[in-house]
Amino acid sequence: MGDIVKQILAKPIQLADQVTKAADEASSFKQECSELKSKTDKLSALLRQAARASSDLYERPTKRIIEETEQVLDKALSLVLKCRANGLMKRVFTIIPAAAFRKTSSHLENSIGDVSWLLRVSASADDRGGEYLGLPPIAANEPILCFIWEQIAILYTGSQEDRSDAAASLVSLARGSDRYGKLIIEEGGVGPLLKLIKEGKVDGQENAARAIGLLGRDPESVEHMIHVGVCSVFGKILKEGPMKVQGVVAWAVSELAANYPKCQDLFAQNNIIRLLVGHLAFETVEEHSKYAIVSIKPTSIHAVVMANNSNSNTTKKGNENEDGSSGGGGGGGGNKQGRLPQHPLGERPRNLHRVITSTMAIHAATKQPTQGNEVNQNQNSLSNSNTPNGNGGNDGGKQGNNHQRNYSHSAINMKGRECEDPEIKASMKEMAARALWHLAKGNVPICRSITESRALLCFAVLLEKGPEAVQYNSAMALMEITAVAEKDAELRKSAFKPNSPACKAVVDQVLKIIEKADSDLLIPCVRVIGNLARTFKATETRMIGPLVKLLDEREAEVSREASIALTKFACSENYLHVDHSKAIISAGGAKLLIQLVYFGEQMVQVPALVLLSYIALHVPDSEELALAEVLGVLEWASKQSFMQHDETLEALLQEAKSSLELYQSRGSRGFHHKLHQ
Repeated sequence: MGDIVKQILAKPIQLADQVTKAADEASSFKQECSELKSKTDKLSALLRQAARASSDLYERPTKRIIEETEQVLDKALSLVLKCRANGLMKRVFTIIPAAAFRKTSSHLENSIGDVSWLLRVSASADDRGGEYLGLPPIAANEPILCFIWEQIAILYTGSQEDRSDAAASLVSLARGSDRYGKLIIEEGGVGPLLKLIKEGKVDGQENAARAIGLLGRDPESVEHMIHVGVCSVFGKILKEGPMKVQGVVAWAVSELAANYPKCQDLFAQNNIIRLLVGHLAFETVEEHSKYAIVSIKPTSIHAVVMANNSNSNTTKKGNENEDGSSGGGGGGGGNKQGRLPQHPLGERPRNLHRVITSTMAIHAATKQPTQGNEVNQNQNSLSNSNTPNGNGGNDGGKQGNNHQRNYSHSAINMKGRECEDPEIKASMKEMAARALWHLAKGNVPICRSITESRALLCFAVLLEKGPEAVQYNSAMALMEITAVAEKDAELRKSAFKPNSPACKAVVDQVLKIIEKADSDLLIPCVRVIGNLARTFKATETRMIGPLVKLLDEREAEVSREASIALTKFACSENYLHVDHSKAIISAGGAKLLIQLVYFGEQMVQVPALVLLSYIALHVPDSEELALAEVLGVLEWASKQSFMQHDETLEALLQEAKSSLELYQSRGSRGFHHKLHQ
């Protein structure tokens, strides 16, 4: 930077010398030229001082101030040269207003103030001695710019405490205004903030990480930070930084990923996914005596996983329903809603860690390799780490011995973390889940990395017993992961097998939340079940009843989401649409859907009509549909305004009406006869 600054300073120094020489040669307005020379000499001395300290100058204000100073000196030179006119006629016809000298003198005075401020702001904290820098004249019309310059300069040269305070000031500015955030980025604030994250004390690191998160409000800003190196810095902190700082960094990752999804893969390449999962798993699924289950009848998610796993050898296995399976299987479908499976009487419950280990070993052995996936290749360390789910060439014996090693959480330095403040631990999990939520959104490779790790089981555990904020972020992460799996058959088959203990744990916990229907987790959990609709077997009907009950919910948004989720069970793309449609009818769904179509808000009417049409299309001979006069409902709906300009819905409605007419026009008389009897 020193060479660049010297080049910037070269021309104004030359101009200052020319002004001084021209002032000495003035033949008119000698007193005014003498005053300009005096101020120019003072400015020249400051410029030469700046050139000697060029390596320490803060580049952004230097460019702005020196550019302004150069323009002032250029105008001063033009004015003084007019005063060198020779001959009587030239003097007579050279008219210089007195105001021109006053204006030029004032501009030179301002430049002196600007350069003096630049030297002070670029000096180290010891050299400044705590003096108040004041406001340079150049920033009179935009004082906030001067304040930003000052704070960034402190980030470069200040003490640890001063740098922390400067980062906190930038946090306040970035939080208060998008424009101020843009200015901080434009004036070069990202680089010193990242340096503070790497080298500062805890408070400074925390403030700097928070500033980075607030600055990444748009794709352009995030892209700039990516180029400066934010991914590698965040990866280093998440691996070995203080937990309090790691929590803020995880939040910042979530902000950047949410505002610029293209950075997801870059974070993955820096092992951010693996590190976040490690934080999520810390004291969640780690082998520990307090997680041992001694009760015969399990009551927690850990027990559900172990019980399901212990029964897996005696349960008939089936394929995913989209492949044509309609039989029962290793899912939880044999259990009634709300009833948890029990350990076989007399069998000693196994350790949770060993259950996870054996389950992930089976998963690794059956997983199909994915070719051409750059992000997965960058995540190979995830499976090679000392974790229960490692599949990077480890055989079953090695994985079986993992519980005897020190639990390193994927190379994260967890030494002494057990003694951290519980609030800091909870915040770390909250932000790790939030970051995984935004990183997983729409990204198949990252979702694959997450599901191959312990994350699914972690989310299930945290949904059961985590703090409210952790529960919400876990539910949102599951919603995004399952949304990707819904569209990607390979991910769906590998990550959400019906007989997978981790998948069962997730489904069981999500269903509990849906059955309670009294929290902010309800809508994301409804979406999770809808996204997994194609993974359930024909006998797995326990999720239909709770979803149908939500159709009678007072909140329109809940009824809408329940309709959409049930549609994913009953639509033609679901191989078991007939079985699921019958289950919805049996749960009383037809009458509730008719009420929503007739009397619901518009946001609910269309999803309810779509679901009712699919049910009528797939089960046209249903007596319940005939008694409810669904055909009349569809006829009425086809004439409503909300049907206009929706060709897909109109085609589905016509197909459903045609299907119903084949059966119910003939059978309805019999039903009416029974009613009259």
